[in-house]
Amino acid sequence: MSFLSKIFRRKQKEEEVGWRVGGMEDFMMLIRVYYQSLMANNLGITNLAALPDLRIFKQTLHVTTVNNRLGLGEKNKSKKMLMDIYGISDGFFKEIDASVKKGCRNMQSMQQYLYMFQGFSQELMMLMGNLMKWKFRMPGFMKGTLRAMTEKTIHDIMTKDRWKDDGVRKAVAAVRQYQRQLNYSEEWMTEYVFNVIMLAKKEPKADEKAEELAKQKKK
Repeated sequence: MSFLSKIFRRKQKEEEVGWRVGGMEDFMMLIRVYYQSLMANNLGITNLAALPDLRIFKQTLHVTTVNNRLGLGEKNKSKKMLMDIYGISDGFFKEIDASVKKGCRNMQSMQQYLYMFQGFSQELMMLMGNLMKWKFRMPGFMKGTLRAMTEKTIHDIMTKDRWKDDGVRKAVAAVRQYQRQLNYSEEWMTEYVFNVIMLAKKEPKADEKAEELAKQKKK
């Protein structure tokens, strides 16, 4: 799964080979911005230095602070972009709101929550890559089939108790533990994973990036 190393990597600059609006890095950036905006609004955080992705987002897009409270305007803006560009459902955000409200009551718990969400995301995507394997390489026009397979695999992770591989069994246990703490539904997990998979399939391959970089150097 070559795309896994990119999921939580911050975008460096627009000139980076493979960078494009609407790509996977932008998706993950907007997801992080939504979380940080929600936490800033809920906890009354005013220090942008504590929220690096939110700071970049706010300064780059010149998002206006609403009602003198950091987070509200940025939350609405990132939500709209995720819905407009990626087709994310409203229910997806409602689950995040409920999870953050329950798990983040102060700055200390906020950091713990963010680390937990990152661990959950990475563990889940690694496990999905292991279980689905060749299915990730299905052509884009079979989008509906891939989503159905993603949904089934998520359901198996949350309900199936017998796994032949010890590594898979341990990963399943870890994902379930994260899920219980974060309280995300199978539907939420399916929507999140499916979008990451579809965006990863559109990312330029290593040889394509190298060719593009060579062309830029010649100019």
